Formats: sequence, structure tokens, C-alpha cells
Amino acid sequence: MIKISNLDKSYGPQTLFAGVSFNINARERIGLVGRNGSGKTTLFRLLLKQEEPDRGEISIPKHYRMGYLEQHLRFSRATILEEACLGLPPEQEYDHWRAEKILSGLGFSAADMHRRPQEFSGGYQIRLNLTKTLVSAPDLLLLDEPTNYLDIVSIRWLEKFLRAWKREFIIITHDRQFMDSVISHTLGIHRCKVRKIAGGTGKLYAQRLQEETVHEKTRLHEEKKQRETELFIRRFRAKARLAGLVQSRIKTLEKRPQLEVLEQIAGIEFSFPYADFPAHIMLEATQLGFHYHPGKPWLIEDMHLALGPRERIAVIGRNGRGKSTLLRLLAGGLSPLAGNIRRHGRLAAGYFGQTHVAHLHPENTVEDELLSAEPQQSRERARAVAGAMLFAQEQALKKIAVLSGGEKSRVLLGRLLLQPSNLLLLDEPTNHLDMESCESLLEAMQCYPGSIVFVTHDELFLHTLAEKLLVFDRNRVLFYQGGYQQFLDEIGWENEETFSNRAPAAGSSGPATPAAPEAASPEKRQGQKRETRQERARIIQEKSKVLRPLEKRIQEVEHMIGNLEKEICCNEGLMVKAAESADREALAELPKKSRDLHAQVDFLFKELEKIQHEYDAKAGQYEKKNRALEKGDA
Repeated sequence: MIKISNLDKSYGPQTLFAGVSFNINARERIGLVGRNGSGKTTLFRLLLKQEEPDRGEISIPKHYRMGYLEQHLRFSRATILEEACLGLPPEQEYDHWRAEKILSGLGFSAADMHRRPQEFSGGYQIRLNLTKTLVSAPDLLLLDEPTNYLDIVSIRWLEKFLRAWKREFIIITHDRQFMDSVISHTLGIHRCKVRKIAGGTGKLYAQRLQEETVHEKTRLHEEKKQRETELFIRRFRAKARLAGLVQSRIKTLEKRPQLEVLEQIAGIEFSFPYADFPAHIMLEATQLGFHYHPGKPWLIEDMHLALGPRERIAVIGRNGRGKSTLLRLLAGGLSPLAGNIRRHGRLAAGYFGQTHVAHLHPENTVEDELLSAEPQQSRERARAVAGAMLFAQEQALKKIAVLSGGEKSRVLLGRLLLQPSNLLLLDEPTNHLDMESCESLLEAMQCYPGSIVFVTHDELFLHTLAEKLLVFDRNRVLFYQGGYQQFLDEIGWENEETFSNRAPAAGSSGPATPAAPEAASPEKRQGQKRETRQERARIIQEKSKVLRPLEKRIQEVEHMIGNLEKEICCNEGLMVKAAESADREALAELPKKSRDLHAQVDFLFKELEKIQHEYDAKAGQYEKKNRALEKGDA
């Protein structure tokens, strides 16, 4: 068990942790959440002894091993497989099949195993580092945004791998659905404190919201009582007959604890401006083809796409297959080598791409870059958007050259908030955002009146937004008329299920396995897969039928609480006015009404907690059914 006691950590005037204490127990799988800059990565560095706390103690058992996903790319072996095997613990140094199995799951082919690490892109080199970390089988696995460098199929493999992890791990990721699917506990950093609870992120956020709502209600109530006491003291201080009572009230006032006003935590706010579009077709691509190197296979070949208003199309597939290239073609950043793309004259496209960061001028300030996106906008509007992207006040005057990669991405997103558009082309927009910012982006994309074509590996975005899919899989581009879950049920990813069960390559020293039973015929296997898909679809339908009424009731209760709290606020304003005007009748009635309103809110909070508990329990039951189905299918 790791024990953290009374931990303090600051950098200059910025305090990250103040009096933090928690434990990491055996076999706990922990999701670490908190806004960007709250100290998640710093906590990892403290655990790894790469930094020292200002105060407090971190107690780690002797011989307890930690594995951390390194971002530094240093390789010393001739091949991918040899480099990956460096991560094997001494007792498994010849079990090369273990490294090969993980490399396969993370997207390396059999031919890749004998290539030099330096031949691969930075993203694949990070995957190699991830392989070395996973294969080392540490007691505590520390993963900081591992999904940023993985495609959707590899993420699904990593999800299964982490579910089967027998030791402890802590993971940081902006992908909430991925995190909730693999963790047993959530560790939240908020207002320089750390809280750990059993369960997923939703439970932590719900508790935090409820506690801060209660804190604010209590603070307002205490302030009201304080005003009343001060008024009593001022009114009767000169009355000798009431001197004892006045002194008692003064002492009570001095002893009453003062609840602090909770500081407003800045969060990224998204709202994409819309430009009207009058026609039925925005953009049409016919017989589209493109490749980067003559003689190499075409990344995109003979592709057709007709894009209309209010479309929601997700572009999904393995890395390196052409997803980002397609968005650059649609945005006009590349010219097709075959076919053509016709754009309507009123088309106004906003494009966000990771490579687009290079187009930012290094000597410009954040404010200058935002103004250049839409020169007709005022400087005040640019400053407001800079603030929405967490570049408040003097931060807006920072030069692009000194910004981190994540900050530059926020500048690019900020440019989209100033440019009216009717088509958004978004390539991995969630990278470098925290979980709360991702949810804000998702909500803005749902509300956007125009069309969106987006590349993402975040399955929450896919399940929530995607109405059609462009799938880069099986060496072709498939245009799928349906949502993501329907695609998984009907088609699925090529060879996905073989990753976690891939046998060691010939000549490797894998473990002895019993003789396999007689292989099922292709027809029988196909029938089994069809039955599995049907059962999965049945579970999904049943889950929707059971959970949807609970979701609706939760929304209704939350809406009722919101209305009551508005009424309480209005009633308190009337009480202040009544006190100022000495309206005795109102002062007799309004406090009674306030008590009734508070009682109704308290009752609704209890009902909300009860419904949420029922929802979580039933959702957990369906999750177990799905996991059992996956195990049976494996």
C-alpha cells in the first residue's frame, strides 16, 4: 500500500496541493481527474520521486516497482521487438512473445517487428514506449494520456488489457468513457485537495456538485443570519434593558465560522458562430484519390461524398490510413490527385487540425492570432474569446513561440469561435483538453446548426454525435449509413478480437498450451458471431428501455431543483427589500416561504440521489452483461 500524508506542493504563488492525504491499496485501478494545470502530472512525478513535496510524506513499500509511460524517445536496439523486450523483467527476459503480443495489440504488424524504431513516426514510437511499460509488469502502472497516440482499435485493445490488469494502476485521460470502463476508483484533484472514491467519474462529479451546492446554500443562509444579528445589535445596542442580550449576540457573531465564497474555476467555453447556408449540397467529392508517394498504395481511392446541411459524419480508422489527409483535402489544404471536390459558393468551412499549429505565426501574440482569424471582430471580442480559451488578461499577450502544444491547440480552437461557419472540419479536437473541456466541446458540437466532419478516437463522441461514418478499414474507405454502435454490431473492426489472443510467433518461447479443440467451420463461426451481435443488440435495446425513463426523471428533478433555487434567490431578494422597508407582513410570510422552498429542495436532492443510485446500479448490471458477452465471445 502507498500512503500519502499531509502533502503540500507549490510553484511560486501557485499552490497545487495543500494538506493532501490518501492511500493506494492493492489491486486498485484509479482514474486521476482534474482540470489542466491542477497537478495531475505533478502527482505522478512526486510518486516517482522525480520531485519532492514541500511538506508531507509519501510512503512506498520496499521493492515496490512503478512503471511510467515515458515521452522521451531514446532507443538502443536494432528492431522494434528487441527494443520492446528491454522492458521485460529479469525472470521473463526470454519471453519475447509477451512483448510481441502487446506490440500487436497496439497496432504493429508482424513485418514491423523487425524494423528499426527510428523508421516509425513519433506516435508509433510512443506506442513502443507504452509496450515497454506494459510488458515490465510493474506493481503500479502510471499512464499519462496514453490514448493520445493510439487509434481507436488500439484503444479498444488497451481497454481490454487494463480490465485484466492484476495489480494497481493510475491513469490520466480526457476520454471519460475509456476511463470509466477500466477503473475501480476515481481520484479527483479540486481546489488544491484530493478526494478518492470507489466508482466512476460520474459519481465523483455528482458528489462534488452536491457538496458545493450545499456549501453555497449554507453560506448564503449564514450570511442572512449574520445580517439579521448585526441589524439586531445596531437597533438595540443603546437599550440598557437588552444589553445582556446584545452582548450575547455579539459573542455569537464573533464565534460564528465564516464560510468562504468558492472561487469560480475557469473552464473552456465553446460556442461556434454559424453562417447561414441556403442549398442542399455543401460539398461534393467524386472519384477522389490521393497518395503522398508515387508507386505507393493510394491512401484514398475512388471515394464519393456528398455533404448536406446539418450532417454529423465521423471519420474513424487506424492511424496512418488517411483520415487527416481526407480532412485536409476537404478543407482545401491539399489538392486531390484524382477526381475533384466541388464546393458551394456560400460554404464557410472552419478547420482544426493538429498540423495546422505550424501555420500560427510565432511572433504573434494570442490576441493577434485571434484577431487575424476574423479582422472585422473587435479587440474586446478577441480578448473575450482568449479568456474563454483560458488566456485571461496578460496571458492573451503571450507570444505563440512560448506556448506549449496544448496551448497552441487552444488558440486554433479559439479562432473557430470567431469565424462564422456552416461546416466544421475537426481533426482530433479533444487532444490536450481536460475532461470538463471535452464535455463543453461535445455540448457545443451538439448545438451547432451546421455540418460537422470530425476525426476522433473518443468513443463517447462517436456514440453521442456520429450519424454516419467514413471508416478507414480493410484497406478501403467505407461510407456507413448509421451510428457507431450499429457499425460495431453489424460490421466491427477487422481482426480486432485476435489482438488479445494472438499466439506467439514461430520460434518464440511462449508458454505451453493445451492442444486446441477441433476448429469450428467458417459457417459455424459466422453463426456464432451473428448470435453474439444479436445478443449485444438485445442488451443495448433493453438497457435503453430501462435507463431512458430514469435519465428523463433525473433531468426533470434537476430542472425542478434549478427552478426552486431561482425562486429561493428571488425570495431572499424580497426579504431584503421587506427588511429595508420594515414591511412586517412580508417579514412574517417570506421566511416561512423560504423554509418551505428549502425543504422542497432538500426532498428533491434526496430523490435525485435515490434515482441516481438506481441508475448506477442498473447501468452496472448491463455493463456486467456486456463484459460477460465479450468474455464468451473471446
